[in-house]
Amino acid sequence: MAPPHTPPRLEAPLLEVLDLACQRGGRRVFEGLSLVLEAGVLLALTGANGSGKTTLLRALALLVPLEAGVVRWQGKDVAADREFWRGQIAWLGHLDGLKGDLMVRENLLIAERLRGGDGSRVDAALATFDLTNLASRAVRTLSAGQRRRTALARVVASGAVLWLLDEPLNALDAPAQTALRTALATHLASGGLAIAATHTALEIPGARTLELGVA
Repeated sequence: MAPPHTPPRLEAPLLEVLDLACQRGGRRVFEGLSLVLEAGVLLALTGANGSGKTTLLRALALLVPLEAGVVRWQGKDVAADREFWRGQIAWLGHLDGLKGDLMVRENLLIAERLRGGDGSRVDAALATFDLTNLASRAVRTLSAGQRRRTALARVVASGAVLWLLDEPLNALDAPAQTALRTALATHLASGGLAIAATHTALEIPGARTLELGVA
């Protein structure tokens, strides 16, 4: 007798968002939002100002409360273990989130130690954004573009699987934009995932787009 057929085990998607709804300032900015993302994907969030791009990123990072819905990582509700979830994501907001009196390299090292890392990726991340010669400069002495590059280097150094990026091209000159696109492509090729709110095309082959504010 032939053995009974055993169906193949279906693995849960890397990131699953189900029926998400969020408010900002007492106004619902989106509802019923669902998406499924696998490793190696960039999702570009587009839409007019106020359409909810930043709110969605902050909701995924659990920085704002969800009015409805659930966010799952490999099948598990991320709200059930916030500490674990923080270890899976790297956040880049409108503000760079850097300590101005600390040196560039110190900012990255401290961020890594807070994540439990050993800082072994810091020097490579600095080189990625042409910051090696600025590593010993206090962040408060940097230009806006240099600070943005430092914040992006912190994302790269994190080793996080999911990058949540809010307008990552802001204040970047052409070489820095190229460096970001290269870093993104490398991250995705190694099995990472990225979601970026942007008004400017990131020019990553195979990227998906979600336009918010569209009925």
